Amino acid sequence: MFVSERDALRREKDDYFRTSRHSPLSAEQKATFQGLQYFPASEQWVFDVPLERYASPKKVLLTTNTGDVQEYLNVGQVCFSVNGEEVILQVYQSIPGDDYFIPFVDATAPHETYGAGRYLEPDIIREGWLRLDFNQAYNPYCAYNDLWSCPIPPVENRLKIRIEAGEMNFHE
Repeated sequence: MFVSERDALRREKDDYFRTSRHSPLSAEQKATFQGLQYFPASEQWVFDVPLERYASPKKVLLTTNTGDVQEYLNVGQVCFSVNGEEVILQVYQSIPGDDYFIPFVDATAPHETYGAGRYLEPDIIREGWLRLDFNQAYNPYCAYNDLWSCPIPPVENRLKIRIEAGEMNFHE
């Protein structure tokens, strides 16, 4: 069940990329698009964690791949363990916005995953708790072509461990 749900979502995303006028792919890319590549889905990469909210969230500016900046609110952090190693990631919200956003880079970059990093949008599972499902980690639109401006993960979210889940490098 777990894998088949992920497979269905991945097929939907491929269809969107191939057919939508809002796709990040150019017309030329769409003509030869064979689908995105992913690590195999695994429950090992799903973590239910408390959000350690900061008493006074700070406004931060994240630099984009084009040199612009985008403003976010650093609302807290999440901590979890991968293969016995503690991982801490900063959690952001766009301004204005309510959804949580975790940009990160891990040790699979740049050879297996996009070198500038991937994104994760955790789900709120109950008050003060988030579900981090790294099977849903995805490349920002700037991974597909240079027309997009995407925030680069801050140094605090650059991990030395491998997150072998989610979307892999895009190959035309």
